[in-house]
Amino acid sequence: MPEGVKEDTTMVATKTSTSQIETAFKERVMPHLQKEFGIANANALPRLTKIVINVGVGKQLENQKLKPEYRDAVVSTLSKISGQRPVMVLAKKSVSNFKVREGAPSGFMVTLRRDRMWSFLERLMNLAMPRIKDFRGVSDRNFDQSGNYSVGLTEQAVWPEINMAEVNHTHGMNINLVFSNSNPKMSRALLAELGMPFQKPDDAPRTQKGK
Repeated sequence: MPEGVKEDTTMVATKTSTSQIETAFKERVMPHLQKEFGIANANALPRLTKIVINVGVGKQLENQKLKPEYRDAVVSTLSKISGQRPVMVLAKKSVSNFKVREGAPSGFMVTLRRDRMWSFLERLMNLAMPRIKDFRGVSDRNFDQSGNYSVGLTEQAVWPEINMAEVNHTHGMNINLVFSNSNPKMSRALLAELGMPFQKPDDAPRTQKGK
């Protein structure tokens, strides 16, 4: 979590329960990973520990202040799709090239764990992603060395919870899936077993040379 930002654990009043995807992880995916990677100790298996959702707002600043209507749109979106209130992230230092001053709003973020994390992942894969126009899967190249995975959405309209007729400002978001005891290969295998719609080789974007 960025320095100086305190996580807001205030929950929106929504009901949580053990999701099908969490049950699948414990009953089916864990044994599969143990066999595939030869991990005898279940405590050493890769695990999804949290999901962090970020929305940048730096481009919406006027005199280093965030437009109230844009702030309200982002807060409303994140609260609805996560069931948790977002926190504002402030710039840690000034960047003259981007006209950003230290302490100015730079974004909003939500950190999800346990039940809310699993519920969000399930809705992301089964509800939001299929609503993306011309969707052919997500890239499997967005893993870092620790196996953490990042995916971006260009607008909030893909979430069924959002009524775009009531939205005055559209915005995208970055979603970061954070793993422990993992690497890119293991995290990909875990997500694939859970149903992450990775691109098939034939659907991957072609380079200019390959056209």
